[in-house]
Amino acid sequence: MVKTVSIAALICALSTFGVSAKEFQEHNNMMNHGDGHLMDMDGGMVMGQNTDTLPGGCDKIAATKEITVHAGHKYSEKFPGTMWAFDQQEYQFEPCTKLTVHFVNDDEIRHQWMMHGLPKYLYPKGMFHLEVSGPGSVSGTLILPPGDKTYLVHCDIAQHMEKGMKAQFKVGKGGEDLPSIPGLTASVFPDDYSGKPFSAEAFEAQEAAARAANAALEAAASQPKAQSDTAAAADDSFLSGVGVVGLAIGILLGPLFAKRFKGMSVGEVIATVFEWISQAIGFAVDIISKLLKKLTSKKAIPLPDK
Repeated sequence: MVKTVSIAALICALSTFGVSAKEFQEHNNMMNHGDGHLMDMDGGMVMGQNTDTLPGGCDKIAATKEITVHAGHKYSEKFPGTMWAFDQQEYQFEPCTKLTVHFVNDDEIRHQWMMHGLPKYLYPKGMFHLEVSGPGSVSGTLILPPGDKTYLVHCDIAQHMEKGMKAQFKVGKGGEDLPSIPGLTASVFPDDYSGKPFSAEAFEAQEAAARAANAALEAAASQPKAQSDTAAAADDSFLSGVGVVGLAIGILLGPLFAKRFKGMSVGEVIATVFEWISQAIGFAVDIISKLLKKLTSKKAIPLPDK
């Protein structure tokens, strides 16, 4: 019996040593399958590689950069409640940069570094994807689009992103920060380490809030038809005016924007225009608030004594 147990323990120890001793592999001899898709039979993969085609709106390569990204369990230790993470949770580069990413997997399992939201006319599925199964590295290159935007970077293996392997990639000034980025932004569903049981009162409060919201929606839907017709007529008039102004602006500025939107799909052009409108509104609000502050401060100046 003792011998049997000893032999079993020895076999277990040897098998564990064999797994942990897996060699680090550099995946640098992958087969090119076209459309920026490269892979080998040992678990290395690159998808969406683009080394020379400029995105619409980029006149030239603004800069040539390289970064090394590590992925693994040890990088999650500083983030309670997570299991995996990248060694860095935020990246930032100027638009139209040619960027080579060296992705290093420090774990014994499969990890990915995927960047979403890229223009689909240039990057299939709108993403750039690096993948390594087990300890190893792989490198890929892309050219960043123009404009200021924040992109999601994560590992798409089941539960890896949910357990911490998530970051944000800012091009230019970036856009709004993404939620639930470890160490950077607040979690949408924060973990509770208090040890307290779930509160029935809290559940009832949530239910009451939901009922109140539904009641408000029903009340809004039951307004007299005349009011809705009047509002619709006003909206139509407003939209007609906006349409005329937009058409005039389009005729005047169309040639200037043709180069900026070169190669983009209709959806991407519309998204870019709406992003510009949002920025313009924010700029106008900022100017108005500054003017109001100046007017208020002038009113507050005491008059000199006669």
